[in-house]
Amino acid sequence: MTTAPSRPDKSPAQAWSDVQLLCALEEVVEAELGRHLTAAKEWMPHEYVPWSDGRNFEGVMGGEAWAPEQSKVSDVARIALVVNLLTEDNLPSYHHEIATVFGRDGAWGTWVHRWTAEEGRHAIAMRDYLLASRAVDPVELERFRMTHMAEGFEADNSHSVLHSIAYVAFQELATRVSHRNTGHHSGDPVCERMLARIATDENLHMVFYRNLLAAALQIAPDRTMRAVADVVTGFRMPGHGIPGFERAAARMAVGGIYNLRIHHDDVLQPVLRHLKVLEVSGLTGEGLLAQEELGAFMNGLGAQATRFDERRATILARRHKE
Repeated sequence: MTTAPSRPDKSPAQAWSDVQLLCALEEVVEAELGRHLTAAKEWMPHEYVPWSDGRNFEGVMGGEAWAPEQSKVSDVARIALVVNLLTEDNLPSYHHEIATVFGRDGAWGTWVHRWTAEEGRHAIAMRDYLLASRAVDPVELERFRMTHMAEGFEADNSHSVLHSIAYVAFQELATRVSHRNTGHHSGDPVCERMLARIATDENLHMVFYRNLLAAALQIAPDRTMRAVADVVTGFRMPGHGIPGFERAAARMAVGGIYNLRIHHDDVLQPVLRHLKVLEVSGLTGEGLLAQEELGAFMNGLGAQATRFDERRATILARRHKE
């Protein structure tokens, strides 16, 4: 992991500006970019698509209309695949967000464009798979895409550099977990293989941002701790604006794709433990308060996850009897 020299927060009169933070982290970004390019493996989306299963749909080609029984994937996976693809589809808005915050120059700009290119590959592979395998209703999918992209995406945080870094460190891992679990629950080995390939990319993205967040904790510990606390306590997936998202999220939660237990155990805890966020010492003022808030929130979230586990077990047992 690349780290920055230990540098305490400046005094309030000399607080870090976003521009100063971008400059201070530039060397870390360059090193992490080099590590990422070495670790990332080239792959071709078309190789993960079952083209031989494809046939014309109803419409100008005079093909067959889609019907649910044509799908090879489970019901919960079909819901998750739509949510995951629509999330990936909003890439133009995500690119605008990070390019606005991180800039398009130097190592930052190189990373922004590389990340965008890799994320675009995910959407290509997923859409081609869904259409070739007739996993989802193509008309509904396109209408959802138009609605979702027309609304765009705007980050929940304050658009500060540190909030943005903190958010994507957790969000990339959340996306990886969602893709992998969707594949596991899909019932289709082709789907699982494709999503495992995409999840590998998402994990590399998470490592990039997690390491950048670690460097930020050394450079500006108080401000970074505040950003982490804000992001963790207010976290929402970027696809929360998708039509019918709440209902889909509830189905995905019970189906084991993504829920409070998974969010707590497989997304928040791994990043927080790796960075030893709750063990950081020497904090003052707002940083110390943020660390205390974060610890209390995680304890509360753990209790909520336990209650969810109990409700989920009851629901699954009832379904098993039906």
